[in-house]
Amino acid sequence: MIAAPRAEDSAPYPRTWGRGVQRLKQYGLRAHLLGALLRLRVPGQGLLLVMGGWSLPELDNRGGRLEIGSCGLFSGVRLECWKDATISIGDGTYLNRNTEVVAAESVRIGRDCKIARDVIIMDTDQHALPGAELIVRPVEIGDRVWIGARAIILKGVTVGHDAVIAAGAIVTRDVPAHGIVAGNPARPVR
Repeated sequence: MIAAPRAEDSAPYPRTWGRGVQRLKQYGLRAHLLGALLRLRVPGQGLLLVMGGWSLPELDNRGGRLEIGSCGLFSGVRLECWKDATISIGDGTYLNRNTEVVAAESVRIGRDCKIARDVIIMDTDQHALPGAELIVRPVEIGDRVWIGARAIILKGVTVGHDAVIAAGAIVTRDVPAHGIVAGNPARPVR
């Protein structure tokens, strides 16, 4: 018995090519070329798109591990990964202009997160207080989290999936799944 041809078999491009052509039309050749250049600096990662300008995001890798899925990074993004630390960014996530991620131990950002411009995410204060040692605690951000412009997420925070962090919020405590927080310090708004 001969199977009837499927609709995707008769398309001008195979299914995966069709998605690639659609993505190329949506984001343009520049985003793909710059993403390919960035991918040379972090081999083995997903498809990277660099949007919003001609400059590449800054990767300050001091001996750590960058795990970047297929995602979009805007010009001005800065990823700083200390020795033996890990920065992990899931598929479908985008980091907008001037977002900075600093990992002294571990910062994990889930899938399909939308991170606005000028956001800071760090698992350390970057310096010790006088007479004390440097404090480092991992940061975990779940899937489908929205983080507003100029929000700051500090060390030791876990943000649950589908949460929303309002613009300008300073997050010092965990945010539950589906939670919405705003303010300084960030507090639940519902």
